[in-house]
Amino acid sequence: MSADLWEGFNASLDPESITGPVWDEPVPLNPRRELPTFPVHALPDWLSGMVAGVAEETQTPVDLAGCLALAVLATAAGGRATVHVRGHWREPVNLYTAVALPPGNRKSAVFTLMTSPLLAAEKALVELSGPRRAEAETTARLARSAADKAADKAAAAEPGLRDQLAAEAVHLAQQADEMTVPAKPQLVADDVTPESLATLVADQDGRMSVMSAEGEIFDIIAGRYSGTPNMGIFLKGHAGDMVRVNRQGREAQHVEAPAITMGLAIQPEVLDALGRVKGADGRGLLARFLYAKPLSLVGSRNLTPELLPEETADAYAKRLGGLTLALADWTDPAVLTLTPDADAVLLAYQKVTESRIGKGRSLHPVIKWASKRDGAVARIAGLLHLATHPDNGWMVPIEAATMAAATEVGDYFTAHALEVFDAMGADPAQEAARQVLTHLKEQRLSGFTKRELFRALPRGDFRAMTDLDPALTLLEEHGWVRQHPLPPRTGKGGRPPSPRFDTHPSMTPPLTTG
Repeated sequence: MSADLWEGFNASLDPESITGPVWDEPVPLNPRRELPTFPVHALPDWLSGMVAGVAEETQTPVDLAGCLALAVLATAAGGRATVHVRGHWREPVNLYTAVALPPGNRKSAVFTLMTSPLLAAEKALVELSGPRRAEAETTARLARSAADKAADKAAAAEPGLRDQLAAEAVHLAQQADEMTVPAKPQLVADDVTPESLATLVADQDGRMSVMSAEGEIFDIIAGRYSGTPNMGIFLKGHAGDMVRVNRQGREAQHVEAPAITMGLAIQPEVLDALGRVKGADGRGLLARFLYAKPLSLVGSRNLTPELLPEETADAYAKRLGGLTLALADWTDPAVLTLTPDADAVLLAYQKVTESRIGKGRSLHPVIKWASKRDGAVARIAGLLHLATHPDNGWMVPIEAATMAAATEVGDYFTAHALEVFDAMGADPAQEAARQVLTHLKEQRLSGFTKRELFRALPRGDFRAMTDLDPALTLLEEHGWVRQHPLPPRTGKGGRPPSPRFDTHPSMTPPLTTG
């Protein structure tokens, strides 16, 4: 065979001449980090048992109940205890937690189970304070009535007695104004405006908790009602900075050390939207939250799970309710101290943080969040300590084992914070491309048209076919799909054919039979 004939024969066997252009190995999209699961074993037995039991019965990630466990502890103790680390460094024990989970993950059921003892304690506080509030209301009403009668008497008096009676009326009026009626106790609020939250904090002796299975509070912070972001109370309520509360018809009130707790479960896209709120990053709101972004169990849930043991729920309610009631009437916060060994554990953790926040180091991309990491660990240690010693935690120091458990929880939140902040700064096309790629793999499609893809995907995710363009472009750049050349226009009018794509052969492996 001549050389020319041999070359022609080889060309006839070229894969491209038979199957089209050869596919290269596709480039993976940015993979999701392998995130740790909430360290349930770091919690005291009565709390870890509840967290594990709730997660099992509801078939939800243990992260949701675990983060809520910290939030309910912070609700019970927030504003009533501080951790004295060393020198002038003190940390209040209120926390902001946010768990990101898609719809359908039974967030409301978990919230109900984890917060019910708080609401029961709140009801008990209302009943216990009833007589005191009734007495104060009656006394204030009588004092106002006496002041009004004295004013009327002074107004009708002869000139010689008017000055004396007027002075008495003024004195009675001042006494009436100084009388206060205690507000009805409230531990938990739902989605409230910043102004309402500030009023609640003032009424409730400087503390309040916002617990919600939805993310509407972020819309409110972003300015749903005012049109502009309003995050001042949320910034000060986390740090314990003085808040001035102005109320219509009343003098301004100062709250010296507000303590706000937030325990939220939100949809993942809410976090992305929060990252775009003007000032949320620059003013430090994002850095105040402890984030969790667990994998959803939807699609792999056990439909006949073990039910939450009644004794576990009873122990949880008794311990949490008892701690809440024990601290409710504290006017000056309990100061929780550290043993020398506990202080050494925290100091070692601080050194790790400091070594990782420098430029080019692992925590530098989240430096604002990481700068609050050690303080968050001290707060968590205070909560775990009170949960371990609910009857006398304010009388004994925090031990090294408790601090070590708190650092483990801190490492958990660190890994999730890195993922969350990465997602906030990511190209929106990344998530869309990942969703399209998952669909193509699940359906084992070797090819598709753009119109077919649009019709097959959830309409709420892609409202128009043009919304697919960034995702398809990214997938083509990474070698997962390849668009056919568009056919030439015929000039006959009508709707042009939908672009057609081939998928990488790895997405349609041959089915094997057992």
